[in-house]
Amino acid sequence: MKVFAHARHLRMSPRKVRLIADLVRGLDVSSARRQLMVSKKAASDIVLKLLNSAAANAEHNFQLPTDHLRIVSITVDGGPVLYRYRPRAFGRSAPIRKRTSHVTIALEAPESPSTRTTYGK
Repeated sequence: MKVFAHARHLRMSPRKVRLIADLVRGLDVSSARRQLMVSKKAASDIVLKLLNSAAANAEHNFQLPTDHLRIVSITVDGGPVLYRYRPRAFGRSAPIRKRTSHVTIALEAPESPSTRTTYGK
């Protein structure tokens, strides 16, 4: 069973958040938390908060133990771009693009041996 958590319209560019998402992809929740706590990037606080939210969703909504959960996927997509303008030479203006991000994280608990189906045995 997969458990999801979403963070939308983050005021940080997707490129910066993807650096942190690549660090924790595929890790279990406890080691991902440790990795995010020692990271110096500003995006690590956002991803840590989202990871804690997904773990709380799994525990509260589906009664899954958080110590066995694993990050199956974490995606960082671009959100809407805020355009601001900066004055330049000769009366011109240049756009400043303030990018936003949408982050989705999916956690999954490994199957217990009693519910796993084995074919041919």
